[in-house]
Amino acid sequence: MLTHRDQSCQRVLLVVMDGIGIRDDRFGNAIALAAMPHLESLKKQPLSTQLKAHGTFVGLPSDTDIGNSEVGHNALGAGRIFAQGATLVNQAIESKSLYRGKTWRDLVTSLKTSGSTLHFLGLLSDGNVHAHENHLYAMLAQAKIEGLQKVRLHLLLDGRDVAEKSAEVYLKRLHQVILSLQSPDFDVQVASGGGRMIVTMDRYQADIAMVERGWHAHVLGEASDRFLSIDAAISHYRQDPNLSDQYIPPFVITDADQKPRGTIEDGDGVVLFNFRGDRAIAISRAFTETDFKDFDRKRFPKVFFAGMMEYDGDLHIPSRYLVEPPAIDHTLSEYLISYKVRQFACSETQKFGHVTFFWNGNRSGYFDQTLEEYVEVASDRVTFDKKPRMKAQEIADVTIDRMRRGTFDFGRINFANGDMVGHTGNLQATIEAVEEVDRQLGRLVEVALETGTTLIITADHGNADEMFDGKEKDFPEWKTPQGKKPPPKTSHTLAPVPFIIFGQGSERFRLANLPQQSLGNVAATVIELLGLKADPVYLPSLVTRKSNEEKS
Repeated sequence: MLTHRDQSCQRVLLVVMDGIGIRDDRFGNAIALAAMPHLESLKKQPLSTQLKAHGTFVGLPSDTDIGNSEVGHNALGAGRIFAQGATLVNQAIESKSLYRGKTWRDLVTSLKTSGSTLHFLGLLSDGNVHAHENHLYAMLAQAKIEGLQKVRLHLLLDGRDVAEKSAEVYLKRLHQVILSLQSPDFDVQVASGGGRMIVTMDRYQADIAMVERGWHAHVLGEASDRFLSIDAAISHYRQDPNLSDQYIPPFVITDADQKPRGTIEDGDGVVLFNFRGDRAIAISRAFTETDFKDFDRKRFPKVFFAGMMEYDGDLHIPSRYLVEPPAIDHTLSEYLISYKVRQFACSETQKFGHVTFFWNGNRSGYFDQTLEEYVEVASDRVTFDKKPRMKAQEIADVTIDRMRRGTFDFGRINFANGDMVGHTGNLQATIEAVEEVDRQLGRLVEVALETGTTLIITADHGNADEMFDGKEKDFPEWKTPQGKKPPPKTSHTLAPVPFIIFGQGSERFRLANLPQQSLGNVAATVIELLGLKADPVYLPSLVTRKSNEEKS
C-alpha cells in the first residue's frame, strides 16, 4: 500500500472510454447527439484537455492512419511511442529484410522442395488496423520471384475499419495485381473467404465458432455457400441490402465441378498476413497446436505456418513469424510493481486483453500476482447493436466494489461500448451505448468522491464521433424519419480524445504546457499523481504540481 497519501492522490483510477473521440460537428456524431451530462460536466474541470490518439502519435506510419485499441493501449501502458505493426511490416518489406529472414527462407525452401501450395490468409483491406492489402501484394510478387508456382488466397472481408460495403474496391485492386503476376508457371486464385466478424477473426475466445467456421472454409473447403468466383460471391451477398462486408458468411470458391480450389493439405505453407495480434491468436493456435481442443478440426494438416508477427510474446504464438514485433519494455505496470503499488484491471471480454496484454507491452499474465488483480467480465455473444449497454454496468459494479474496499492504488478499466457498437454502423444504438458509458461514469464520479479516488478519464481512439460516411450538405434531411440517410461509417476516426482528471488531490496540480500531447503522456501523469519519482524514460506528465503561490 502506498505510504505517501498526505502528499498525493491516495488512489488513481484510469477510465478508458473506448472509441469516444472529440468532434464538434453533430452530423452522424453519436457522442454529440447523446445525452452525456457527466462527461460534459467533467470537461469543464480545470484539468481537462485533449490528446492525440492516431497516426505517428501512437506509432503508426503516418498521421492519416486511424488509431486503434491495440496501439492505443500499448501507448497508454508503455508511456512512450513504439513503432507498431504496420510501420514495422512496411519497413521490413521496403528493406527486404522480411524476405531475408529465416522464416521466409525456410518457407520458400520447404515449398520448392515439395512443390506444395502457398496459402495467404488475412484481411483484404487498407484499414491498416489488422492488415494492409499492400503487404499481401508485396509477398505475392516476391513469391513469384522466388519461383513458387501455386498460391491460394483465403480472404476476410473488412467493412469495419473501412466503409461497410467496400469489398468491390479491394477486389478490383486484387484482380489487377493477380493479372499482372499470373503466368503459366505462377497460378494465383482465391479459394475461400467471409466477413471478419463471422469468420476466423475471433479474439480472446469470445466466439470460437468464428474460428471453426473459418477452419472449415479455408482448410477443409467446406461451407454452405459455394461460388465459381469471389466476384460471384459478393454479387450474391449484395442482394441483401442490410448485410455489410464484416458479416458475410463463410464461402468457398470451387471449380465448375464443385471441387474447392484451395483446400490446405499436408506439406503446404500458410502465411497469416494480419499483423495485429488479438484476432490472430486463435486461428494461429488451430494451425499449430497438436492438442488443440477448442473445436473438432476433423483434419489437421501438417503445414509450415507463419504469422506476419508474433501475436503473443509470452506464449510465443506462433513460433514462426516474418516480422519482429515491437520490443516494449519498462511498462507502467512494471514500474509501479517496483514501488509495491497495488494494481487493478477490469473490462469485458472484448477489451480485457487491452487492459492486460496490450497495456503490459504485449505480455500475457501478471508481473506480480500478489500486487495485481485482473477481472474479466464475460461479453455477450450477440451483435453489439442488439445490446448496446454491453457490460458497462457490470464493469462499474466490480470497480466500485474495489474502490470501496480499497484494494488497489492504481486501477484501469475499459468501457467497450463506444467502439464495439460504433463498429456496427448503427447510429441510434451507438447513442444508447455512449449514454450507458456516461451513466456508469456518473456512478464512478460519485464513488470517487466518497472514497477519495482520483479519476483519469480518456479514450484510446475515436469511433462513435463519426458514424456517417458522407457530408451533411448531401443529406440535408438526415434528421427526419423519412429523410435520406448517409451510408454508415464503421471505422475508427482521426479524432482527438478527451483527457480529464477529477477527484481528491487533483487541486494540487495544473496542466503542463506541452507542445505535443498524446496517449503516451498518460503513464508519467499517473506517476505524478501517485507522488512517485519521475522516470525520464517516459514522455512527460500532462500535469505538474502547483507552486505555493498558485495553491494560495
